[in-house]
Amino acid sequence: MEKQKRSQFEFVVLMAALMSIVALSIDAVLPALPLIGNHLSVTEPLELPKLITSIFLGLGIGQLIFGPLSDSFGRKPIVYAGFLLFILASLICITTKSFELMLFGRVLQGIALASPRTMCIAMVRDSYEGDYMAKILSIVVMVFILVPVVAPTLGQFLMTHYDWKFIFTFNLIFGVLVVLWFWLRQPETLKDKYRIPYRLTIFKTGTVQFFRIRSAVIYTLLSGFITGSFMVYLSTSQRIFEKQYNLADEFPLIFASLAIAVGLATFFNSQLVVRFGMKNIVHTAMISFIIISLIFVVLFNSGSNPNIEILITFFALQFFTIGFLFGNLRALAMEPMGHIAGIGSALNGFISTVMAVPIADYIGTYVTDSVTPLFTGFLVCGLISLMLFYFNSSKGTKILNQI
Repeated sequence: MEKQKRSQFEFVVLMAALMSIVALSIDAVLPALPLIGNHLSVTEPLELPKLITSIFLGLGIGQLIFGPLSDSFGRKPIVYAGFLLFILASLICITTKSFELMLFGRVLQGIALASPRTMCIAMVRDSYEGDYMAKILSIVVMVFILVPVVAPTLGQFLMTHYDWKFIFTFNLIFGVLVVLWFWLRQPETLKDKYRIPYRLTIFKTGTVQFFRIRSAVIYTLLSGFITGSFMVYLSTSQRIFEKQYNLADEFPLIFASLAIAVGLATFFNSQLVVRFGMKNIVHTAMISFIIISLIFVVLFNSGSNPNIEILITFFALQFFTIGFLFGNLRALAMEPMGHIAGIGSALNGFISTVMAVPIADYIGTYVTDSVTPLFTGFLVCGLISLMLFYFNSSKGTKILNQI
């Protein structure tokens, strides 16, 4: 029994560590965006957030590639292939002097990092089911989300004592250590009975099966809207705190404190989800998400920014609700897809991420001298998500039919 507990603990931490490579690649570069822009001769500051959203675009594309392949070749070989591509992409980012090539390198990084991200979800689904799967997934996501607590501070430290390029080098070193641990300690989780012989048609057949599962599709769309609204914050946070509030030095600390709010929520979710169920928690969290957004928009509809304490309070409340959504929405989408966990996880990640990138880019263009457009985007995404959630429930379907 003690060995089983220790094995489960190591599994959770290892999955979180693999996903943390993704978080570090996104969040550690945030403080360095202005320096990278100067190095690459970027004259328009609104172009810099593309260094964040581009990696998400790659994540979406990569999941569609690696997920189906993992259903044939297993989860472990796909992790190794993804990391080799990550090394190549990082070298491009370190050596280029072109903004366009840097964006290509970030997209390529995202494609590569889609491998460990997708495989983590698939391996959890291979190993657990139901609300207990959501519990394990919440713990993995909690550890993964806590990485942004230290990532901007780490990026600031590396940038100050070395240069911005060393941020990419550090991520490579960290990745090598995690993949070595994964190679030595993690057994293959794909069961032989679920292994699909490789042929080009697996992409087609798996996709057809995915779109036949209504709940999987709807919860994937829900993830897209919630991820998109959160991605707006990720891509604009540096500009909000450094330009609108003149808090460049405090930015890593503020970013860390808000990441803790998401981490706390995912921890509480891991304790509550088995008792109350995923759907009940998602429903409550979405309504809270909408109410918080609406209050902010009503109070600050003039476009004038509140003082920093009020803004951080609203962000913390909002991200606390998001912490209850991330893991549960992914688990709800994955629950009926045990027979196609690889391609199911891939399509879930691809669709939600490819949805999120244009949402983030569009809303982000309005976040120039006020935070209100950001919360307006939260409100719209939340309302659409709630409608989709009701549409997926029998009660909600009856309500929509009456309307």
